[in-house]
Amino acid sequence: MVGDTGDYGQARRPDASGHRAVAQEDDVRVEAWAASRENCLAEAVAAMVECFADVSGVRPTGVGRIRLDEASDDDLLASLLDEILYRLEVYGQVPVDVEADEAEGGLDVRLAVAGLTDVRVTGPVPTDVAWEELRIGPGPYGWSCSVTIDG
Repeated sequence: MVGDTGDYGQARRPDASGHRAVAQEDDVRVEAWAASRENCLAEAVAAMVECFADVSGVRPTGVGRIRLDEASDDDLLASLLDEILYRLEVYGQVPVDVEADEAEGGLDVRLAVAGLTDVRVTGPVPTDVAWEELRIGPGPYGWSCSVTIDG
């Protein structure tokens, strides 16, 4: 499951994971990092959720699955976050915990979800994932990604 948030400015260990969000004028820049691509993607989901909701202490009321076909890493990041926004808009589901695993031919994501009415909303609910300056990739301390979420 996703790790704790941390200070991105501190020296990172190869096995460290975390995320943060930086508010900008009309949107939020989400950054995430982890030892593997899959955990980095899960951290990105957690960071996006924290932009608008406090899910600490919230018990999930359901489980969801997302199966994404193999694509470029950038496409996987955008597709996963778009799917989270879709489920939020259509079903009112907010992920309170996320696991992502590489699967043959793609990515398998499991979500522990709660209803939007069950979480404390702390900001505007995001509406879109911006492709501009979206990036994900490996580095000396594992994987990292950054993406802008429009509010």
